[in-house]
Amino acid sequence: MKILRWRRVLLLVFLCVPVGRASAQGTREDYQRAEQFLAGNLRHSIYVADVTPRWIAKKNRFWYRKQGTKATEFILVDAEQNTTGPAFDHARLAESLSKALKREVSATELNKEWVAYVKDHDLYVRDVSTGEVVRLTRDGETSYDYATEIPSLRPMVAQGTQEIRQRPAVFWSPDSSKLVTYRMDTRNAGRFSYLQFVPPNQLRPREYTVVYPLPGEVLPKAEPIIFEIQSGKRIEVKTAPVEMQFQGGPGFDWYAESKAFSYDASERGEKSIELREVDAGTGEQRIVLREKGEKYVDPGETHFRILHETGDVLWTSERDGWNHLYLSSLKTGELRGQLTQGPWVVRQIVDVDEKARRIYFLANGREKDEDPYQTHLYVVGFDGKGLKLLTRENATHTVNVSPDRAYFVDNFSRPDLPAVSVLKRTKDGSQVRALEQTDVSELTKAGWKAPEPFRGKAKDGTTDLYGLIWKPSNFDLSKKYPIVEQVYTGPQGFFVPKTFGAALRNGEQQIAELGFITVMVDGRGTTGRSRAFHEFSYHNLGGSFEDHVEVIKQMAAKFPYMDIDRVGIYGTSAGGYGSTHAILQFPDFYKVCVSISGDHDARLDKAWWNELYQGYPVGPDYAEQSNVTMADRLKGHLLIEHGDIDDNVHVVETMRLTDALIKANKNFDQLIVPNMYHGEGGNPYLIRRRWDYFVQHLLGVTPPPGFAIHEEREAPPARPR
Repeated sequence: MKILRWRRVLLLVFLCVPVGRASAQGTREDYQRAEQFLAGNLRHSIYVADVTPRWIAKKNRFWYRKQGTKATEFILVDAEQNTTGPAFDHARLAESLSKALKREVSATELNKEWVAYVKDHDLYVRDVSTGEVVRLTRDGETSYDYATEIPSLRPMVAQGTQEIRQRPAVFWSPDSSKLVTYRMDTRNAGRFSYLQFVPPNQLRPREYTVVYPLPGEVLPKAEPIIFEIQSGKRIEVKTAPVEMQFQGGPGFDWYAESKAFSYDASERGEKSIELREVDAGTGEQRIVLREKGEKYVDPGETHFRILHETGDVLWTSERDGWNHLYLSSLKTGELRGQLTQGPWVVRQIVDVDEKARRIYFLANGREKDEDPYQTHLYVVGFDGKGLKLLTRENATHTVNVSPDRAYFVDNFSRPDLPAVSVLKRTKDGSQVRALEQTDVSELTKAGWKAPEPFRGKAKDGTTDLYGLIWKPSNFDLSKKYPIVEQVYTGPQGFFVPKTFGAALRNGEQQIAELGFITVMVDGRGTTGRSRAFHEFSYHNLGGSFEDHVEVIKQMAAKFPYMDIDRVGIYGTSAGGYGSTHAILQFPDFYKVCVSISGDHDARLDKAWWNELYQGYPVGPDYAEQSNVTMADRLKGHLLIEHGDIDDNVHVVETMRLTDALIKANKNFDQLIVPNMYHGEGGNPYLIRRRWDYFVQHLLGVTPPPGFAIHEEREAPPARPR
């Protein structure tokens, strides 16, 4: 308790340094101020409003947990009575939860008559009431086993063994009479070996081998199978094996009457996605819907939702150039209609009222004079009529609708608008009551200002791009500040924060406090806009950085305090690739780079991500856009970080780049970090080294010696369910 109180006092001291005093950059005082913007330390100075309602049965009452700066509260809200108050005696609840929630029970464990398990690669079930065991298979073997997902490295390391324990991949029918599973064939799939250099409790390194197919290689295959439990009858699903492009396994969704189920499967290279329905009694399969694309069908943008009461399938597609809602017949697959259209994007199906034939969904880009990435809640009928906006505030909205769809909780904010949580009516979006409000007074007293939105033009001179600019709390308009960009250009999303909490906690304010202007930009090739905007990165994962250079130049032209001659960049994963690619592609623009867990060569990275976004079959562009083939272009300062047990991007990608840099006679810095998975994972040493690298090479200042970052980290308390 004494340590906690001391740190809270220190927080106020650091945040309340008068603006005029801090004229230097990269000082110990700057580091101390930056440290307080780590997420674990921020929570003692600011509560960011964010309400996740736990609706009580089918009533319009809910409770939520408020993690304040000083204490945790549980609040009960009655929407119809428009009342709010404490939900529990908090002290007694905390004591009860600590005893009761030592073990979590998932819904799939309840009310089931049988338990499934895998032994020696074969599948068994045991009757819970009698203990009777039924062996369902007898031909399982290593790398061709039943009900077993392709395991990743992380559980192997956690359990300290190659032969890990994992839940059987079985999907029970609602009446427990059948299950669907698969036999996974990884015999011919490519593998990666890992060395954990510093395993616990032993001196020798520990080796692990994982299935990890690379682009163009033979893929693992899952063979779906149905079992009738009482008889042990095996029913093969009449389909070709489902190719698995990475780890895990396929999933299946049973219909309520236990006579059929559905699943979706993709063609290799993701040029099509099919929604399939299977008769559980015969194994006969039919294709309900098939979505095709000339370049790819992005699984992150394509979602199916079966509506059993009306016999429809609601789904999303970019087929007209923008991601929109479509309705088709479940029985025939016939298109009933396109429900939304226009130059805007459907982002999420929130809820469907099949009786009232109304769909609630989040979308962005429809409201004029706003950042087009901001999401709003809308409702539309099954006939595509009656489209209505339910969230009018100029902000990004996330929502949770009540079980009877009479109310919804709306959390909304922008990077420059502190978060607000409100209870509203679904009939018209009108407000019932305010729930929570973010208080930024402690930060603003210290000189902090919210990041500034920026709109610029892409390299083509016409496409609007959007970014953010962060300044230090002791910002001095008369000074010139080096620029540091955080980059991530993965085509599976967009990455400039669009909410207040995300913008505050994402790390850019920390670096700004050291004496920099920090920026982020979403260039072409990412999601949230048109299909054409999205597909810019196809066969072109390394081609998007010209947009970033152009927008940063436009920022500096508008704001003279930005020093365009001192620009640094950093990123993780695809951002590790991107930051390195940027300093190699534009060596006279980017002077310093910190690259973390980078997938530097798509030929050595996971098949699914690269075949989807770089293209399939594998072409010469894979090598052309590799950082390895561009190593001789390095001019500036490059720090490469990678973990020895990175379970996403194998450290071989960094070692290949290292080899190329050495052969090109280039100076660089490298950290191979023991026991680090993918990304820095909040490691305070690595955060400090990243800060030091920019301070030393962009500011030209010696970092404060012996500085050790401290972040208060507490395990999140168990949540009642």
